[in-house]
Amino acid sequence: MAAENAQSKQARIDRIKSFILTCLDFPKPGIPFKDIMPIVQNPDVFSDTIALLEEHIKETGVKVDVVAGLEARGFLFGPPLALRLKCAFVPIRKAGKLPGETVKYSYALEYGQDTIEIQKTAVKPDQNVVIVDDLIATGGTMAGACTLMETVQANVVGCLTVVELDYLKGRENLKHALHSLVHY
Repeated sequence: MAAENAQSKQARIDRIKSFILTCLDFPKPGIPFKDIMPIVQNPDVFSDTIALLEEHIKETGVKVDVVAGLEARGFLFGPPLALRLKCAFVPIRKAGKLPGETVKYSYALEYGQDTIEIQKTAVKPDQNVVIVDDLIATGGTMAGACTLMETVQANVVGCLTVVELDYLKGRENLKHALHSLVHY
């Protein structure tokens, strides 16, 4: 039975991967962009994607209080995952995009810096948070999101992505567990 479930799981992951398009030289020359939009355009594949993320969380046995999604494509996967886990969803946005008081974190990029934020009252101390995005490349944004959650004294209990670009070694920039469905 376990082998059958593993095979079923792998078949679902393979199907998800078959829906990811590679767009060469986007957004600039030399970049092989992974387009996940076909996943969300197919209800069955989208449902499998959310189900696999949920199954991973349930397998860990960790109670999740908040799913935090990274702007913008983390907003596609975070809310349905939060609904399935029966917990809150919190958007992590670029600076200046949220009303009211916010908590910000700035982090270095290859050339410059970026700032992300959440609303000040969105996550409470000691809440268990899972951070979700569509893809991890170098890991800078995901690592910044983890630090932002730690700033508000939340417990980051995991990071989830649909796609991981293994060759960019973004996982090495995280101090929290990362689970990705599809690897390139």
